[in-house]
Amino acid sequence: MSNTPNFRLDGLTPADDSSAEAEGDVELWDDLFSPLAEHHTPDGKQSFLVIHDGSATWGIPGAPQFIALHINRDLTARTFRIEQADHPTVPFAQLWLAGRGCPPDAIQLPEDQHIEPADALTTRIERQIRHSGTRYETKDHYTHDAVPYETWVMVRDSDPSAATLPVRIFLEETDLDAFTYTLREGAFRDGTSANQWLFDRDTALPEPPEHPVSADRRTRAALARSTTGRPATAASVSAPPAGPAPSPGAPSHRRGGRS
Repeated sequence: MSNTPNFRLDGLTPADDSSAEAEGDVELWDDLFSPLAEHHTPDGKQSFLVIHDGSATWGIPGAPQFIALHINRDLTARTFRIEQADHPTVPFAQLWLAGRGCPPDAIQLPEDQHIEPADALTTRIERQIRHSGTRYETKDHYTHDAVPYETWVMVRDSDPSAATLPVRIFLEETDLDAFTYTLREGAFRDGTSANQWLFDRDTALPEPPEHPVSADRRTRAALARSTTGRPATAASVSAPPAGPAPSPGAPSHRRGGRS
């Protein structure tokens, strides 16, 4: 992939003022825009790009560093339209593009070209976000573009499984020495408790009970409580504990990005 975005606009003119303005922006800042992933439809009518905006580093503190950009071309009229949005992390940029017709897995970052996920859970949560459709409503986010590098995104999760813990924090932490990053999901009753955790950081991020690792721990706990030494029954390990049940960048991916 080239170090500068290829918008494939040669011979085309903007179809409206907003598209002309967007074209001017990308031409003005192209030396600070780094393409991370792109997908072009075979008919040449649409392009989807995830771009890191290096200029965000000198902008408003906490500002997102990734741009999701969707280009629609009318090849008969020789015009184009550009729609774009800033995002705090790559998965949320990919989610936005998926909502505009891009296959979610077609806009993944190429392997071995950028900073890598540190573990399988990071990869799973990223895929969860990419494929979440309209499930998450973003409420707030912040990118800390210095040590410790992290980005967090606060969302409200509309999935029924998240009814009692509907506020989620996705926390992305980057280790530039290892050239890896982790992504974790925390579950909260409301925005007040989520903000309190972000302010205090005196406990581990409370993981959603529905996560496989959480279910695994509940199973082990049930087995440990068994007085017979035999495996607990399905009924004793499948029901979630009484009380709240779950639901929903951290620094930029250093894959090059803004949102």
